[in-house]
Amino acid sequence: VGILGDVPIFVARDSAEVWAHPELFLLDDERRPTVVAGVPPDYFSATGQLWGNPLYDWDRMADDGYSWWVSRLRRTLETVDIVRLDHFRGFASYWEVPADEDTAINGHWRPGPGKPLFDALENALGSLPLVAEDLGEITPDVVALRKELGLPGMAILHFAFSPDPRSIFIPYALERDLVVYTGTHDNNTTVGWFIEDATEEEKDLVRRYTASSGREINWELIRLAMGSVCENAIVPHQDLVGLGADCRMNTPSVGEGNWSFRITPPMLVEGIQARFYEVIEAYGRVNPV
Repeated sequence: VGILGDVPIFVARDSAEVWAHPELFLLDDERRPTVVAGVPPDYFSATGQLWGNPLYDWDRMADDGYSWWVSRLRRTLETVDIVRLDHFRGFASYWEVPADEDTAINGHWRPGPGKPLFDALENALGSLPLVAEDLGEITPDVVALRKELGLPGMAILHFAFSPDPRSIFIPYALERDLVVYTGTHDNNTTVGWFIEDATEEEKDLVRRYTASSGREINWELIRLAMGSVCENAIVPHQDLVGLGADCRMNTPSVGEGNWSFRITPPMLVEGIQARFYEVIEAYGRVNPV
């Protein structure tokens, strides 16, 4: 058993990091952010997401070989086996929003640290077990950086079944250097997605793609994930047992009601382990002992 940890690219304004190292962030004389982090409008939010995190002074960080990042990753890898870099695209370019804005609409793209940061990390820590969370508005520079670094990216099956035939997440278009998810903590559960979020066109396409009625849509997507060429596949517990939208983990850009889901004894459904094993065995994903 291994633990996949998560490192968000940015830290909070009231964090120990900003308090201890204000010189590494874009702050005014009173240590208030002049610009903050966010993302432009996308699938999750029409006004974008205004995260409000202080932004790094990347030039200042580069001056000492990104030592703060080296320390951060070193400490993280003492507690987990693999690190998912949240908002990986920010290392290529990131969305900068003036601190007095109410939404993320009026932001601008700024260049991130790119490969020099990862060179510094590798020089200090050796080869790192990283996964790039490369979702959202992904531009060619982000893809190029991930490929150059040789990091696996992510694919989400909830995003696969749009009417656009160029969908990069449709299972037949997936690549080996990806981690495929039915959905992540930022998505609805698969049952919730199919009932509440998917359009009629998406529902029709997924039914035809899986040659099913959609009655067990969670298992249809589990089979698609496990049968893909992606080297790794992840299935949330909610999808294994077919839980609905009330068991969603997180809704981006919504401030309340998140991260309250807990697995209770009734959710440990008898027979699920055997059924899941049959699927992973059929697609050659049983790890040798």
